[in-house]
Amino acid sequence: MPETIKSMENLLSMLDSLMREPAPFWNKFYCNRTKGVPFFADKPDENLVSFVEAGVLQGGRMLELGCGPGRNAIYAALHGFDVDAVDLSEEAITWAKERAVEKNATVNFTLGSVFDLSPQSEYDLVYDAGCLHHLWPHRRIGYIEMIHHALKDGGYFGLTCFAPGFTEMGGAMEISDWDVYRDRSMHGGQAYSKEKLNEILGGYFEVVEIRMMKECTDNDPVFGVPFLWTSLWRKHSKG
Repeated sequence: MPETIKSMENLLSMLDSLMREPAPFWNKFYCNRTKGVPFFADKPDENLVSFVEAGVLQGGRMLELGCGPGRNAIYAALHGFDVDAVDLSEEAITWAKERAVEKNATVNFTLGSVFDLSPQSEYDLVYDAGCLHHLWPHRRIGYIEMIHHALKDGGYFGLTCFAPGFTEMGGAMEISDWDVYRDRSMHGGQAYSKEKLNEILGGYFEVVEIRMMKECTDNDPVFGVPFLWTSLWRKHSKG
């Protein structure tokens, strides 16, 4: 392929080529289901459950981005949502489908890249439990714009992502976007300060809530670790 940059897509593809290829990495990550990864637990995020139980989220159509083994998508499908869920990893999608069968949950799981999606005002909820903080910064603008287009007016965007300052507990580093490219690495994921989240999302959504995720134990019916932000955002309604 000629290495000539003639469009924004050419530029994005060039930057992609300099970084880690995501699909092989995530397939290897999910192939061993027995390793002690906290979010391999078969239970939904505590924040998602809290909003459903409080009646803030009341069903409708949901899109989950980077769904992994399907724990949040399956919970939502069992609580009034018509769910589409996408992940880049074939291993993750296979696992998610197996879980859905076990729980008699109907979820439309799709293997693919979130950047191949082009929904238009179709969803009441878009949910991201750990996708954003693994995206290269040059892909972030398109990702957020896609979410904004996907939501109906007044729809919600739920997000969990790494918070800074918790590296000793399994969290990520807070590094600048430029340093990601200087190092050609996000060092396991890019942590976001509350100020940066407001900076990158505030032009598209109004914040409903942003807080630290509650820490949950193995005996709790929900998932929660103390090094993640949990936030809920609402797309501005017209008029």
